[in-house]
Amino acid sequence: MKMTLVYPSWRKLDRQTEFHLPPHGPVVFAATVPPGVSLTFVDENLQEIDFGAPCDLAGISVMLTCQLPRAFEIAKRYRERGVPVLFGGIATMLHAEEVATHADSVFLGEAEGRFAGVLDDFSAGRLKKTYDYMNSPPDMALIGPARREILAHDLYNYRGVQMLDLVHASRGCRFNCYPCCSAFLGGKTFRPRPIDRVIEEMEKIPNNRLFIVDNSLAQDRQWLIDLFTAMAPLKKKWVSHPILDDDRVLKLAADAGAWYVYQAVIDTSDLIRNRIRRLKDHGIAVEGTILLGTDEQDEDSIRRLVDFLLEVGLDVAEFTIMTPFPHSPLRTRIAAENRMLSDDWGEYTADRVVFRPRRMSPEKLQEMYHYAWDTFYAGGGHQIKMAELFAKVIRREMEDGTYYRFNSRRERSFPKSTDRP
Repeated sequence: MKMTLVYPSWRKLDRQTEFHLPPHGPVVFAATVPPGVSLTFVDENLQEIDFGAPCDLAGISVMLTCQLPRAFEIAKRYRERGVPVLFGGIATMLHAEEVATHADSVFLGEAEGRFAGVLDDFSAGRLKKTYDYMNSPPDMALIGPARREILAHDLYNYRGVQMLDLVHASRGCRFNCYPCCSAFLGGKTFRPRPIDRVIEEMEKIPNNRLFIVDNSLAQDRQWLIDLFTAMAPLKKKWVSHPILDDDRVLKLAADAGAWYVYQAVIDTSDLIRNRIRRLKDHGIAVEGTILLGTDEQDEDSIRRLVDFLLEVGLDVAEFTIMTPFPHSPLRTRIAAENRMLSDDWGEYTADRVVFRPRRMSPEKLQEMYHYAWDTFYAGGGHQIKMAELFAKVIRREMEDGTYYRFNSRRERSFPKSTDRP
């Protein structure tokens, strides 16, 4: 049996340097595909789809809402050829009913222990329209290492510098942060993987630079202590979402190779100021994730927020426009207040205004989005800031002897210059 798995392309964030990380969902899913299946993966952001290649089943993995318009076009092409199409991924779960109109089958939830049964149904000619496992997560012990060999690794670099490999140590999130969809997607229960299995997977990843994509590294203090202690001997350098603001945990994270953290900056409070300072005091850089267009913000408050970011010395900032994705508390409220402006999923890239803000016009919010990017990066641009982050990690790798072990020759000239990552 031949199966093609496609990751559709989408328009990238305006003002941000375009680079491509290897997608995580497809390689985790691929690990659940039985070995007897010949699996071909296509990341359409970097590769072309050969619609004429032999294929018994097409899988479309959709992470983002803004991928859906292209995903539907791809599905149509395959179905016109008589190839059945199966959808899965985060955006499939958020838009299940609509996706079902473009698919022969829809898979909802986590695939471990389940997908072999789907293929059995397919082979027997009884493929179901929907496989719904949203409310029955699998045993975490079933989660094996992601199947990264399906990736064309040489494509995931920026100007010759290898990008990060993605890995996860837990699923679910006990926080129900506004306006996040994580509680709907992965449940509100923190579900850690066995630490020895996580370490085994990390150890086998050739890349020295990892992105730990867990929703939050702030959910269980003792588990974090155990995880970071076990990670330290690997000497990997890694990025993550927020880490628990705790002295011992931060020290262990730094010792385990924490490179930088995505930290939400929601206001200009001392709480945020101190959290950024404490991360930097431990040698952990900070990329601020800045949401624009909340009900509390007006034009002046966004200007003050940008000034604050410059004052506290963020290493990098990523500005996005608040977007009411389906199954989020935000969308429920915005829709109830009749403030929705668009359901064109191609516009849901988090750099377009698709709702009516409370304290400014949609046009003004769009203007302030551009103001924030342009003002924060006025001194050098996003590429320069990212180059500085990569230069720091390369120096750390060289100091601990891991740089030449893990990185290709094409990177070895980079530490001589920081004008590019």
